[in-house]
Amino acid sequence: MARDTDAGHARFAKYVTSKKVSHLNHAVEHFRLVLDQCPVGHPDRATALTSLAWARLLGYIRNDLQDIDTTISLFRDALALRPQRHPDHPLSLYNLTKALNWRHKKKNTAPDIREAAQIYHELLPLCPVGTYIRSIVAGEDCVDYVIGGCNELPIDASDEGIHLRRVVLELCPLGHQLRPRALDKLSSALSLCFKQHGSIDDLDTSIQLGREAMSLCPEGHSHRDDYLNNLAVSLVFCFDHQGKPNDFDEAIPLHEEALRLRPVGHKYRHASLNNLGAALITCFNKCSDTDDITRAVGLYREALTLRPPGHPGRDIMLNNLALVLQTRYDELYVSEDLDKAIDRYRESLWLTRLDDPERHVNLFNLSSALCSRFTYTQENEDVEEAITLCQESLGAHLTQGFPQRIIKARSWTVAAEQHGHGSALEAYSTFFRLLDAHLATRSSTTSRREAAAAFHDISRLPVDAASCATRHANIRQAVELVEQGRGQQWSLASRLRTPAEELELANPKLAHNYLELSKLISNAAQSSATITDTAAADRAATEYRRLTRQWEAAVAEIRDLRAFSRFLLPPSYEDLQAAARQGPVIILIASQYSCSAIIVSTSGDPHHVPLPSVTLTDLTNLKDPSRMNPTESRTDLIVLSRIIWDEIMLPIVNVLEHVLKLKRRSRIWLCPTAAFTSIPLHAANPFQTKADRSKESCLEDLYICSYTPTLSALLMKKRVPPSFVAIGQGQPGTGKGKALLAVDSELELVHKLVPATANRTTISGDAATRAGALEALQQNTWVHLACHGKQDRTQPYDSHFVMRDAHLTLLDIMERDIPHAEFAFLSACHTAVGDEETPDEVIHLAAGLQFSEFKSVIDTLWEVDDALSRGITIVEAFYKYMFNMKEDGVMDCTKVAWALNCAAHAVKTKVPLEQRMVFIHIGV
Repeated sequence: MARDTDAGHARFAKYVTSKKVSHLNHAVEHFRLVLDQCPVGHPDRATALTSLAWARLLGYIRNDLQDIDTTISLFRDALALRPQRHPDHPLSLYNLTKALNWRHKKKNTAPDIREAAQIYHELLPLCPVGTYIRSIVAGEDCVDYVIGGCNELPIDASDEGIHLRRVVLELCPLGHQLRPRALDKLSSALSLCFKQHGSIDDLDTSIQLGREAMSLCPEGHSHRDDYLNNLAVSLVFCFDHQGKPNDFDEAIPLHEEALRLRPVGHKYRHASLNNLGAALITCFNKCSDTDDITRAVGLYREALTLRPPGHPGRDIMLNNLALVLQTRYDELYVSEDLDKAIDRYRESLWLTRLDDPERHVNLFNLSSALCSRFTYTQENEDVEEAITLCQESLGAHLTQGFPQRIIKARSWTVAAEQHGHGSALEAYSTFFRLLDAHLATRSSTTSRREAAAAFHDISRLPVDAASCATRHANIRQAVELVEQGRGQQWSLASRLRTPAEELELANPKLAHNYLELSKLISNAAQSSATITDTAAADRAATEYRRLTRQWEAAVAEIRDLRAFSRFLLPPSYEDLQAAARQGPVIILIASQYSCSAIIVSTSGDPHHVPLPSVTLTDLTNLKDPSRMNPTESRTDLIVLSRIIWDEIMLPIVNVLEHVLKLKRRSRIWLCPTAAFTSIPLHAANPFQTKADRSKESCLEDLYICSYTPTLSALLMKKRVPPSFVAIGQGQPGTGKGKALLAVDSELELVHKLVPATANRTTISGDAATRAGALEALQQNTWVHLACHGKQDRTQPYDSHFVMRDAHLTLLDIMERDIPHAEFAFLSACHTAVGDEETPDEVIHLAAGLQFSEFKSVIDTLWEVDDALSRGITIVEAFYKYMFNMKEDGVMDCTKVAWALNCAAHAVKTKVPLEQRMVFIHIGV
């Protein structure tokens, strides 16, 4: 072996100096013989592999050998034999990078340059400054070559692409000549990531990096115009997203300087004209200064002259000019601008390839312009073509980001509704499907809410969709759409907790895989909310999306089973109808297009009840009792109750009595939407006296009323042995609200009335902390909470119960696993009041408990009068009926609505109207 080794090196040395291929062939032959004598496990195998690989690499460099793949495999095998902490590990890393670099030089293989960058990122810290290996690794043919190669790669906003840009930047320390370019490339990737996913953190980081890149390129630097332009683009994105004038004030001078550095004849002048024009349009959209839009038109017209017929970029410039003309039309209503815009859009679309990834933009823009023209021409051809183009846009390129497609689906719904187009229902369904998929990629409850909030004015879409379905006489689909749209964020989070008992029986392997992935993705979602470090957050987000892809693949495999074809899909009407097993569910739809009710009965089709005398404006103008001043006249409540009876509930009661033949004292469930959510529907009362001086029956005389945020919330799970805990906090501490003097006596009363068989416990005073309350919620099936409850209307997930040390928030409750929950009595303030911005997301404390699997909840619409102990009167009456000794104190949560109804009747002479109305029941 030694003789072959020496001969190989001798021949290789001759090849290096003489460049004769025969010497190379002999060297390779000798090194191959040496390798054959070093089987796996031999101490010299790594050296033999390296010698053979280097000989082959030099032959490849000199074009005397064509096979580089085998050479790289040899270097990889050698590296595998020299793991971390091996003295030759750095040298083997270096050897592999040399081979990868040369394959990239000759074949322009992007994976090679990416891998080389990752290896250098590992290698450089292993090479101390001043050593020989450091000097060769840091040379122009090594690290600098890889940095330059990576800087030439297309911008990639994927997790892997951004990670590579971060690696390249770390290879360029302060003072490195390639650092400005690396900063700019990472900045551009993050800016593109913001466009695709909407995370403001990405955009903020992009701007920070862009500023550093520009600071390293003073006037006269050859790339200053590029960095000025890219930073300005990111600032305009930020201004468009957040509306901060400082961002725009900084961006415009940067764009103008970049344009000056690109005079007539400069190959990138068209880009600066285009970007400055786009910035001016953005400013116009925010500030409505017509000078901005007029200047933008001029810039785009010049840019178009630089892209004459036949130029490959003409379609883009045509589209941009059309866009600015349409924008000016929207402000000044000059029809000539709109007609020219449509002509430019058509020419642009004609020039755009069918497989162009941006074709969907052209389609959507032309659709929008045609809709605008329809408003003054009333030509049906325009709106028909507009909707067809919008549909084509949604399917033109499925790799476009969810936000873009959601906006287009939203526009489709608007156009179809405004013009009575038959595709409206399809538009709504498409919108909800896309929004669901977009929100499912978010890693926490709050981030899902933030993602949804980025789409303005969508909270009314569930009721508009249901209204559309009723107008098309498709009442079943109306129920499905309103259920899918309302509480969408609840359903996205809860689907990870969906029981899989049936799946475990049918296919244990698939069930185990699904449950494990569900656990992992749920844990990832919970932990991501607490991460503050940017790098750690990036890694967590990457891991979350990886798990999401695996989870979706597992769900798709489950759906291939015939019995599970609808696994985790939005429920069908047949599924939802099971919610009405114990009595009809009445969905009240408050849409801008119509107001009505849908009664889902135990069997058969749903019943549509038009409310022709009620409009959305009427409902909005009704006094919200939760915001009434306590000193206001009780007459106001009586008037409100009469209106609710006459205009809303009487038509529904007529159907219940005469069509469904529903018996008195039967149970009904009210499922209000939008403006209906702030109205105490259960308090509907004619307040009239009959001829025989008896009083006309009110709603709660006729039926036992409960509320439900969604139909799905009524579908019960299996029961477990009951246990009861009463949690009270009457001394919340300084700054957390006034003392509730009646809490201790309320807890004593509850303890006395709840049967001993319920394993009852009480937590109060210093023990009633945030952690103590959470633990009690997790360990008990029934809970009574007596404390302050505060609804945060601007940040609903911060709504909370006031404990001794810290607030027990809605988010705390939602993110805990509460597997055996059955019933909760929330003897607190404002626990059933929703969010101002998204009432159809039913985000309030009571709904949070229902999401956490509490099947039955009593909660409050407004302040309970603790000072007069009237709340205790209701509490006492409720528990007496609930645990009637004739029934041996059985804990049955399906009796809760009946017990509350009986309690309200029993205290009529002791408790004023406003304090009886405050308690409502939600759930089974």
